[in-house]
Amino acid sequence: MRVGLFIPCYVDQLYPRVGLATLELLTRQGLEVDFPVEQTCCGQPMSNTGCCDDARPLAERFLEIFSAYDYVVAPSGSCVSMVRNHYAELVGDHPHYAAVRDKTFELCEFFTDVLQIERIEGAFPHRVGLHQSCHGLRELRGGRASELMVDSFSKTRVLLESLDGIELVELSRVDECCGFGGTFAVAEAAVSTMMGRDRIHDHQQAGAEVLTAGDMSCLMHLSGLIRREKIALHVMHVAEILAGYEVAS
Repeated sequence: MRVGLFIPCYVDQLYPRVGLATLELLTRQGLEVDFPVEQTCCGQPMSNTGCCDDARPLAERFLEIFSAYDYVVAPSGSCVSMVRNHYAELVGDHPHYAAVRDKTFELCEFFTDVLQIERIEGAFPHRVGLHQSCHGLRELRGGRASELMVDSFSKTRVLLESLDGIELVELSRVDECCGFGGTFAVAEAAVSTMMGRDRIHDHQQAGAEVLTAGDMSCLMHLSGLIRREKIALHVMHVAEILAGYEVAS
C-alpha cells in the first residue's frame, strides 16, 4: 500500500512535529509512505473566503500530485473535508477528482476505516480532553454530532482509549465549535475569542491536563488563548499522543 502524506501548510510551517508524528504512525504499520515535496496548500483558505479562482489551481495541483497513490492521508479533518466535500465546486470534471476524493482520509479515520485498527500500542498516563473539530465531526462523520439521533461513536476516541494509562475526561459540551473558523477568527474576533474561552473552560472543569484534537487549526486558536491567559493546560495534536510523544513542558 503506497500512501501519499499530505501535510497542511500551517502544520508544515508552524507545527512540523505533528507531521513527523503522522509519518511515524503510518510507517509503524509497514506502509510505504511518500511525502511529495511539490505539494502546496489544498486551497481551503481561498475557497472559504469566496476566492474560488485562486483556489482552483491549488485544487488541480493537489489532484495531479496525489493521483499516483493508493491512499492520501493527512492529519487534518478540515483539509481532507475540503478535498472530499468541496473540490467538486472547483474541479468537478477533473479526470482525477473522483479517484482522489475516494482515497483521501484523515489520519484517525484511515486507521479505523481502512486499516481496521482499533488499538495503538503505547501509553499516555494523562487526563485528556478531546475536542472534536467541526469538519472532522460533521463533514467527515468522524463521530456522533449531538444533533443526530444515532448511536454515540468517535473514531479518534477509540484510538486514544487504547493507550495504556490514558484517562479521557468527560466534557459537558462534547462537540461545540472552538470558534476558530479560519477568517471568522479575524472578522469576528470577539465572538471567536469567547467561543474559544468556553471550550477551554469546559476542559478545565473536566480536569484535563492535555487538550487534544485532530486539527491543528483548532488547537492553534485554543493554544493562543491558553498562552495569553497563562492557563495550566497543555495542547497536543492527536497524532503526537498516539505516536508516544511526551507532553511539552
